[in-house]
Amino acid sequence: MPPKKTSEKSQIDERTPSDDTQTSFARQTGKVREIFSIPAPIKKLFDLVPVVVYPANPLPQRAPKSARIPSLYVFSKGQDAAAGRPSFNPSCLKWQTFLNIAGVDHRLISSNNHASPTGALPFLLPAVRSSDSSQESLLPVPSNKFVKYATEHGGIVEESPSMRYSAYQSLLDHRIRNAWLFTLYLEPLNFDAVAYPLYIASTSSNPVVRTSISYQLRNAAEAELLKHTPIIDTDDLYSEADKAFEALSILLGEDSWFFGNDKPALFDASVFAYTQLLLDDNLGWKEKKLCRALRVRDNLVQHRERLLVRYYGGS
Repeated sequence: MPPKKTSEKSQIDERTPSDDTQTSFARQTGKVREIFSIPAPIKKLFDLVPVVVYPANPLPQRAPKSARIPSLYVFSKGQDAAAGRPSFNPSCLKWQTFLNIAGVDHRLISSNNHASPTGALPFLLPAVRSSDSSQESLLPVPSNKFVKYATEHGGIVEESPSMRYSAYQSLLDHRIRNAWLFTLYLEPLNFDAVAYPLYIASTSSNPVVRTSISYQLRNAAEAELLKHTPIIDTDDLYSEADKAFEALSILLGEDSWFFGNDKPALFDASVFAYTQLLLDDNLGWKEKKLCRALRVRDNLVQHRERLLVRYYGGS
């Protein structure tokens, strides 16, 4: 019986690639390798000069004069920072004033959040005191470590141990801050007259970028307010801020500084951060409900004047 013939399909399935197919594939692979391969002359040059990672350069032995004192990075106009004038941002102004009160010498640098290692202002860049200063001693200092920094660098830091301190600080951190966010970012007249030139127009001349930043700021302010309430009640915001100013006014009484201290302290700086800005007519406030709520408290107005004259030359 003659051997059974293998079907044509089986022959095709079992057939190994032809020499022509292998040659074609090899040619294609070779072309790809040629495209991505380093030319021989360049490769020889790289072999002679291998890549070396060098250690970081040492700090200069003589630091510029401007680096010999700490630099405080804040929201400010360039000319105002150079003159040491108050920042237009409450958080920055609080710590700027605290450093002045503590006697920590520093210079101001006009900046923005993008320049901050923590994504927020203010921050302090320590002074370069000598060529052998450690890298750790030159790291930026965030605001929550300013009190410690001032204490360690000869600053005079006094604060009242009063049990009421936290309660009154809460008035600033919540009621007054919430009203501030609303009046600055969500009152249309104030946003156009105050927030826009300070935080947006100075950042970019591109209209698309300006529109984007405007949206981000207003949206962030709204989101912050909605953390504490399902709806934003304008009347309630201003009413709560008015009560907070009244409570602070009663606390201060006829004293020069809060909690009966002989000298201003951090809490005085915290209050000044809002009173200075709300009473600064140069900012161009249009909707003045919050400003009026403060202005009728004469002792808070006088407290602001004392700090302004004492640490900013009345500017």
